[in-house]
Amino acid sequence: MVNNYNPNGELRRNFLVPPFSILDSKKYYWNEQKRFWISKGIQSELGRDAGCNVEMTNENWEKYGRKPMPATSIFDPFLCEIVYKWFCTKNGTILDPFAGGSVRGIVANCLGYKYTGIDLSEKQIKANVEQGEKILPDNKPTWLIGDSDEVLDTLTDAYDLVFTCPPYHDLEVYSEDENDLSNLDYDLFIKKYESILTKSIDKLKPNRFFVIVVSDIRDKNGFYKGFLEDTVNIFLKNGLKKYNDIILAKPLGTLPIRANNMFRNRKIGKCHENVLVFYKGSVKEIQDNFNEIDSTPKKNEVPWW
Repeated sequence: MVNNYNPNGELRRNFLVPPFSILDSKKYYWNEQKRFWISKGIQSELGRDAGCNVEMTNENWEKYGRKPMPATSIFDPFLCEIVYKWFCTKNGTILDPFAGGSVRGIVANCLGYKYTGIDLSEKQIKANVEQGEKILPDNKPTWLIGDSDEVLDTLTDAYDLVFTCPPYHDLEVYSEDENDLSNLDYDLFIKKYESILTKSIDKLKPNRFFVIVVSDIRDKNGFYKGFLEDTVNIFLKNGLKKYNDIILAKPLGTLPIRANNMFRNRKIGKCHENVLVFYKGSVKEIQDNFNEIDSTPKKNEVPWW
């Protein structure tokens, strides 16, 4: 007798995806759910139609200029759904100090949460608001224009989750604004980054999670700058400990083409990001504050199993 029992399938039905330390965004069910979200009209790339500038390096990892990219990377909407349902209280409020495109806000409010995002770019926020009005006219996310280091001081609410993805220093340069973190040298970048994270932590309610998507970045000599470690240390300084360290495995894209030149200097191609989960408060309160995962597909929603 053939046993057709699929434990991973049951885990997906219970938790959206298996709750393991590696999330594989290359899986077919992941892409199905990602397409579902995009079909709602999410265009997170709008607002940056001029593109960003990416530092160009030669095979010796020496920078020789910036190349404008026709489109910036799009944040994964299914990752948003997973993070919200795993780490936010039911119908909770969400703060995002590095909002960027529309996707994190659209997904949040589609699922019944209340999202507040902050971004320095007026053009980006305008594009986000237009999408919010089109997709969610009766339940629009809130986007605020300005430097998060200043805007956070004006917020009086406390939030059930902070979920964000900061700029990776100068890996992508989005504007010439002197307040844009991507234009600062690394020491100044970390100083301002720490101030924004500290203020965001202060806006987080007790017994709640702070989830941040980060990736380390190389300096001009090819060594990692230690962005991951710096991020963790900022949370430790503020009394939050790392609760989960999740690897988000990403599509390879052009990496197989670039790998030959990269490996001449023994550089390993990176095809993942880190989803770091911190907790503020007593872990004994988690089971009381966080419900079972709602993995039931909604009307017209693709079942990912």
